[in-house]
Amino acid sequence: MPFIEESDLLELHKDIDKAQIINERLLDQIKFKNKELKKSKIQRNVLAGVTALFLIGTLTVTSFTAGLSSSNSFEKQNNGNNLLVSIDSLDAIKSRIDNLKIQNEELSLVKEFYLAKEFLEKEKIYSVQVKSFVENNITLASEALTNTLFVKTNPYYSYSLGNFQTLSEAQKFRKQLVDLGFQDAFVASYKEGKRLKIESPN
Repeated sequence: MPFIEESDLLELHKDIDKAQIINERLLDQIKFKNKELKKSKIQRNVLAGVTALFLIGTLTVTSFTAGLSSSNSFEKQNNGNNLLVSIDSLDAIKSRIDNLKIQNEELSLVKEFYLAKEFLEKEKIYSVQVKSFVENNITLASEALTNTLFVKTNPYYSYSLGNFQTLSEAQKFRKQLVDLGFQDAFVASYKEGKRLKIESPN
């Protein structure tokens, strides 16, 4: 069983606290981006509604004018004398569309973050188990940390560090932990929050 110096344990707690603060900031940023996403959706819907009303109005005026005019007077009106939309309003609409494209790109980044989080939950990942406990009273770290796993493997609760996509990455991390004194550390594969199997240490 590895022995942890008190100073190392304090450093570990400090690192965990820093990670929790960073995690809370990221969650705040996600909430802010979600609010912006809702605003931009409303703005897009309003813009779509205004555009639809504009098109319906234009079609109505055009069909009404065509119905009342003879073919000769209709041709005269189409010579460019009656513009329904000014160039300034077209520029304003173009700049609004450009702004909406920029907002859409920002929202895509938030969406990618959520998709990555869902990926970790659904795909096979590798993590290095460093400790197991009989009771679930682990005070070393919070489940809010994204690079730790707490898994119930009857009758124990296991504590694992790291979320890796490949076995080789997890094996390298295991070697670093063994060098730090965690001789019992091993790599395990997980899917949907459950351990699949214990992997080879090399």
